[in-house]
Amino acid sequence: RVPQRGKHRRLVEMAAESARFSLEGEQAQRAEGLDTLKEVLGLPAVPRRIEGFDIAHLEGKRTVASLVTFLDGRPHKSGYRHFHIRSLGERVDDFEAMREAVARRYTRVTNENRRLPDLILVDGGKGQVSAAVEILRALEIPHVPVVGLAKKNEELFLPGRGQPLVLPEA
Repeated sequence: RVPQRGKHRRLVEMAAESARFSLEGEQAQRAEGLDTLKEVLGLPAVPRRIEGFDIAHLEGKRTVASLVTFLDGRPHKSGYRHFHIRSLGERVDDFEAMREAVARRYTRVTNENRRLPDLILVDGGKGQVSAAVEILRALEIPHVPVVGLAKKNEELFLPGRGQPLVLPEA
């Protein structure tokens, strides 16, 4: 039941208004974060769709790549994917695994005329970034920005840049 009058109705109205303010504040924070990301990385546009890759393996066997997707700064779980890396056999080679995962993902995206991301994040440094950029060029989609995120100091690796970008702590 929804109260129609009296103090209970006022309580429901206050709760609804509080929830609306909270949601608006959260949306503003996400938009501000994406604008900052655009500026810091020198992107041509605000990255509304971000796709991120990570490579993992179990003691050098069963290498997999995970893909996460964010839309407007929020996780888009139906866009999550994982790839069983087939090209390595028993070898450990994160760069080759990254090449395979990126190639499989964006070959399919382009074949199905689906929307490309505004930004691709890869877990790793220069080698992983170079592997992803190499495959994107081979697929003739070099215009999508790629950034590597190294875990050690949260360093950002950008193609063609010698030193990583280290963001100040917030």
